[in-house]
Amino acid sequence: MSEIIAGIRIPDSIMARDATQLVRDTETDLLYHHSRRVFLFGALAGERKQLKYDAELLYIGAMFHDMGLMDAYSSPHDRFEVDGANAARDFLARYGIGESEIEQVWDAIALHTTPGIPQYKKPVVALVTAGVEMDVLGLAYDEFADDQRRLVVAAHPRGERFKEGIIDAFAQGTVKKPESTFGNVKADVLALKDPDYKRLNFCSIILGSAWNDTNHDAATCRNPAHAHG
Repeated sequence: MSEIIAGIRIPDSIMARDATQLVRDTETDLLYHHSRRVFLFGALAGERKQLKYDAELLYIGAMFHDMGLMDAYSSPHDRFEVDGANAARDFLARYGIGESEIEQVWDAIALHTTPGIPQYKKPVVALVTAGVEMDVLGLAYDEFADDQRRLVVAAHPRGERFKEGIIDAFAQGTVKKPESTFGNVKADVLALKDPDYKRLNFCSIILGSAWNDTNHDAATCRNPAHAHG
């Protein structure tokens, strides 16, 4: 019999149960409970917005969204979001899930820390981010009923130090590959937690690139091949 929390039924297929066990065995308690809350808040947001979504795909996206923070799934150079998306893709493929469904989950995980884009994608993508933003940032907090928040947290407690703990988890998952934080929110995490971190600057990279536009333009003007172009 499947579990129901705050009116949301937790997917109970073999694949969903296997995903739950894998995440439980791999992640810390903090990340496991966070991932379950992400699913629940994402699903509640979907119900409120009257979106049609695949609850099982949403569940996999939520459960795997932070797997890339774990050493077992962390690549040397890719963003942790991409690592988690790749882990989910490989997991879903073993259960014969179609490519379009896998792509939705991949996008949901890969984009969950990229504000301004997921809400315009398919519901599974939008709702994973909605769940993350609610649980981590408190966005749309007042759009959830008091009972909904209470029941979700009762089933999957935040604990007294979740805010600090989730920042620590982000730092531990990215500190070995700081270049992967360029242009995304995890740069703020390392700026706070790693005294040796040097934040890259987008404009500095442009201005310091190998292009020498003045010399290039001058060379073009002197090239006879372009004299009569």
